[in-house]
Amino acid sequence: MNASFDPNKASQYQAFSVLVVDDEVGMQTILNKALGKWFGKVECAGSIEEAEALRVANHYDLIVLDINLPGRSGIEWEEAFDDQDKKADVIFMTGYADLETAISALKLGASDFILKPFNLEQMLQAVQRCMDKRLQQRHQYALKHEFNRRIKSDIVGQSDRTKQLKQLISQFAPSRASVLIEGESGTGKELVARGVHEASQRTGPFVPINCGAIAPELLESELFGHTAGAFTGAKKSREGLFRVANGGTLFLDEIGEMPLTMQSALLRVLEQRTIRPVGSEKEVSIDVRVVAATNRNLQEEVNKGNFRSDLFYRLNVLKIDVAPLKERKADLIELVPFFTKSLTAELGMPDPKWAHEDIHAMNDYDWPGNIRELKNLIERCILLGKPPAHYWREVNGEHLKPSVTMTVSSGAELIEMDHDNQSGVGYPNNWALKEVEKAHIQQLVDFHDGNKSAAARDLGVARKTLERKYKEWDGEGCCDAE
Repeated sequence: MNASFDPNKASQYQAFSVLVVDDEVGMQTILNKALGKWFGKVECAGSIEEAEALRVANHYDLIVLDINLPGRSGIEWEEAFDDQDKKADVIFMTGYADLETAISALKLGASDFILKPFNLEQMLQAVQRCMDKRLQQRHQYALKHEFNRRIKSDIVGQSDRTKQLKQLISQFAPSRASVLIEGESGTGKELVARGVHEASQRTGPFVPINCGAIAPELLESELFGHTAGAFTGAKKSREGLFRVANGGTLFLDEIGEMPLTMQSALLRVLEQRTIRPVGSEKEVSIDVRVVAATNRNLQEEVNKGNFRSDLFYRLNVLKIDVAPLKERKADLIELVPFFTKSLTAELGMPDPKWAHEDIHAMNDYDWPGNIRELKNLIERCILLGKPPAHYWREVNGEHLKPSVTMTVSSGAELIEMDHDNQSGVGYPNNWALKEVEKAHIQQLVDFHDGNKSAAARDLGVARKTLERKYKEWDGEGCCDAE
């Protein structure tokens, strides 16, 4: 690695802080200047006493520590190694090293050991190793925060509204500006946010948080972090999700549920690009893109006084409206097989055999719960082994059937019958039971576009029973309904 300024590292390390402990002012100046190009905060101390006072008051990710100091030596600074709540990586440096000193330093838990005099590149390589390890730990924390969810980020569908949505994602992704996503519950707003993050090619993680699911008094600590002892129960210091998401995207779901006091703090972060952990007097620089989502109309919430207008304008730099499923039903042709395939694989179930009426029923339904409801229905039907149309009829009754008019053939006579007819008017009174049976079977087979299996399900009989009936009619010189 070249010792010169690396803008990539500056972007990744901005949320990290460093403490340089050395009694030589010249060494402090050199390291402060070099590390200051990478890190958001670099502070210096000339003795263990001075360094300890800074360590207690602040959080440091890295300590560059000289062993030979006036008073207590670097190896005697037990507090820095014993305090698990504020554990920092430590790089020792010394001009009077022997094997015993090196072993003592490593036993304490030092990350690296550098002999003076050293060239700057050697020091920066050691720093990079420590901080890249910390970055990896943060990414792992972000994954854990998502509860190990395996979410496919592809947006499925080719309707006009979905094509426009994909185009906006591609258009907005390269920018660093905030994005506001509005849409009904269950439309896939988090999926859109992930799409923006992935298309942006930001190096940091995607970190989601539901603002409505966290108690207001804990939200500030969750976002900005806190120091040990900042409030009752804060036994350990915490980085906060803004620092975890550094270099990446923080997704604030249900932003409309955020308390007004927190809205003010969030506005300040968006304007100044710095955060202040709860209980700390120091600010930390961050490089985080904020994407917010809500199922409310935020402009109306502003008019009602429930949401700050200045924060609304700061979030609403780029706007994406996600249409409800009822306005993009053309996507069902891809969504249904997509969810069916993924759910059967996840549940270890065989692929279901669904008829045309099931697709018709899905298209005739308005999906108030949107895509979340669609996925829930498909999963339930797979587990119960019931096709969607059949399941709906059992749960909700006849009113959810597709309302269609069918033509039933009976000899030379044609009778028009409404499938949803509940009036009690049935077949002519002069028909024999055999004629009624035949007409009713043909009616359902025609309704299912000739699919005898689907008709048999509705009739509650085996398909073989229908086949036997058709053979009987053929023997009587009747025409096959197919």
